[in-house]
Amino acid sequence: MRPTTVAALLFCLAGAVVPPAHADASIETRLKARGLQYEADEDGDYKLVYRYEKEGRTQLVFVSGSTEKVGGFIVREVFSPAARADRDGIDGGKALTLLADNRSNKLGAWELHGDTLVFVIKLPDNVDAMQLESALDIAAQSADEMEKELSGTTDAF
Repeated sequence: MRPTTVAALLFCLAGAVVPPAHADASIETRLKARGLQYEADEDGDYKLVYRYEKEGRTQLVFVSGSTEKVGGFIVREVFSPAARADRDGIDGGKALTLLADNRSNKLGAWELHGDTLVFVIKLPDNVDAMQLESALDIAAQSADEMEKELSGTTDAF
């Protein structure tokens, strides 16, 4: 190919709309079946914003756009951020409290993703729309409650 042809092709491709890297029609179908508003981010995850009108708060919650295979299971994550470790004072003592809290959580656990404390639910990918919505509700509520406990009135997530 001539350099001018390559340059023209690259110019055309730069303007092309590319879907998220891991877009998954099955997740979109389940979210739409429950009437949930979402957007796909650049990583292919599905971001939802829960609004707690009475408290004047919001909470971000995500469904992973990709799955992983583990021991014959196909697993997808639902996750919601709750705090920043440095900013919100998550030290060794608080980390032990969070680990103990994991024992009482029947669905989901606290994890640290970089500097962000996240409530994560790992589900078999074949859950139906109602079960997926329930997992989203649990993750969002757990994370928002922890955010209030750690940061007071701050509503960063």
